[in-house]
Amino acid sequence: MIRGRADIALRFGAASLFIIGATLIAFVAGRYLVGQYRADVARRQWEERRAQALVAQARDRANVPTTSVEAIATGAPVARLRIPRIRLDEIVIERVGDDELNAGPGHLPGSALPGMRGNAVISAHRDRHFSHLDRLQLGDTIRTETAQSSGAWVIVGRRVIGRETPALFQSKEPLLTLTTCWPVRYFESARDRLILSAKPIAGTWADGMRTRSPGQT
Repeated sequence: MIRGRADIALRFGAASLFIIGATLIAFVAGRYLVGQYRADVARRQWEERRAQALVAQARDRANVPTTSVEAIATGAPVARLRIPRIRLDEIVIERVGDDELNAGPGHLPGSALPGMRGNAVISAHRDRHFSHLDRLQLGDTIRTETAQSSGAWVIVGRRVIGRETPALFQSKEPLLTLTTCWPVRYFESARDRLILSAKPIAGTWADGMRTRSPGQT
């Protein structure tokens, strides 16, 4: 009888572990699917906004008045980020909260947009969209596209700093900063951050480098 009870307990324990494991897998898969769905929505919205921007530029050339630029809403697509070396092609969305970073790289509110004067800060999770960011080195190129401009950047700085160390700063010139937790492939809580800094490459900007940040007059 004791053996029978032990067998029952063993089976119950195995079944419980199976249920817990299946629940965790379902949660992770569900969160991934939600992120992928939001990424697809962001890409469609980005394509629509890019088309609207082209129409606005055509109106500007024809001296047709247009409405002022609206404030950027949380979760709205603001740029396209491409890094050839790691085959990354993602739509950047506004804000760096958990929901936004689950869908794609996030633009830090208050920082400049890529191509404008100032420091444009883009962050992403080390286990998602920036999972290969550690492969980038000085001299590698990055391409960004916004509704106002598009062009290439060259990485000029690469450093690892403590999580609590101030790293984001203002810049009078266009600057692009990419950040993620460090170490990249590490299962415990991240102790540090990887910071990549890039400067624009002259002659690659199709619409001209903007000299003012959002809100400047």
